[in-house]
Amino acid sequence: MTAAGSALWAARAGTAERAVHTRHLRGLWWLPGTRLGVVSWPATWRQRLFVGGWHYWWQAHLMDCLLDAQLRAPAAARRDAVGQLARGIRLRNGNRWTNVYYDDLAWLGLALRRAAAAADVNRTAAVREITARLHAGCTTAGGGGIWWREGDDFKNVPASGPAAILFARSDDAVDQQRAAELAEWIATELVDPSTGLVWDGLRVDPDGSIRTKEKSVYSYCQGVYLGACVELATLTGDAVWLRRAARTVSAVVEHLVDGDGVLRSGGGGDAGLFTGILCRYLALAAVELPATEQATRRLAARLVLAAAQAAWQHRSIAVGGPVFGDDWSTPTAPPPDSPRDLSVQLAGWMLCEAAALVERRAPSLG
Repeated sequence: MTAAGSALWAARAGTAERAVHTRHLRGLWWLPGTRLGVVSWPATWRQRLFVGGWHYWWQAHLMDCLLDAQLRAPAAARRDAVGQLARGIRLRNGNRWTNVYYDDLAWLGLALRRAAAAADVNRTAAVREITARLHAGCTTAGGGGIWWREGDDFKNVPASGPAAILFARSDDAVDQQRAAELAEWIATELVDPSTGLVWDGLRVDPDGSIRTKEKSVYSYCQGVYLGACVELATLTGDAVWLRRAARTVSAVVEHLVDGDGVLRSGGGGDAGLFTGILCRYLALAAVELPATEQATRRLAARLVLAAAQAAWQHRSIAVGGPVFGDDWSTPTAPPPDSPRDLSVQLAGWMLCEAAALVERRAPSLG
């Protein structure tokens, strides 16, 4: 990569960030010192007032994107926005941090933990409360894992994967062991032995036995399992996690890219975030795995950069900046026909930040 092009993705990530700020970030109910992401653009009046669905876990990923941007280009205004978003989430959530969905809790716990180091926004009590709730969701039913939500019979990777990452990043040895147990449960119960892809989850009978396995394949399940493997490889030095990370990246290359080598994405709503999350953890693998894993690092980096180039090439332009599509491999329709969901735009921003991270930390891999 040439010196002139060394900040290409950083610049594009900044442009994606400004678009989300312009179209989606608003104060909550005119309360000072608050921000939330409006879930659609153009928004209805109910959405602008955060009435009805406000998508707790989308807000957690909005915070994570802000933190990616803060690491890319530190700024006091962005640090303030992270703190305001944390306050907005708590207030809109009924003046509490938690809800009944363990996957939501894990995502917000990850973002709040990062906020302390990246933006000096300390919500230690919140992280402690979220972590305690996740502890309660870890049971031996179904062989391990975390429930998707309270009172359900479903244990899945979207809850167990990010919780494993959160626990692995803890300074507490017991939590670190929990991280290994969660990732081991995924490896044992929910990794397809023939493809290496990670399935969604499993249903548990009242006696704790496994009733059925939900074998749907979602891109973000691959991402959070990969992220857990990378964290545990770094934490423990155990080669088993390196092998599992390598197999996951290879499985993604083999099964989840289109004919041009671009990661398949598609859909709005919650699904709009799925492949962006995969790219976050592919970028983490590219920059955090040891030099001995050069082949895996290179594959991960190239997946991120190919997806980012496709998404950027196929974006449309509107007031405020780029509009990303919910399928990165095809042109995005201009407004008013372009995707409206915040989730889709966050995934595009997240992807640009992932490419900027690779560009910054591992330029030779591109």
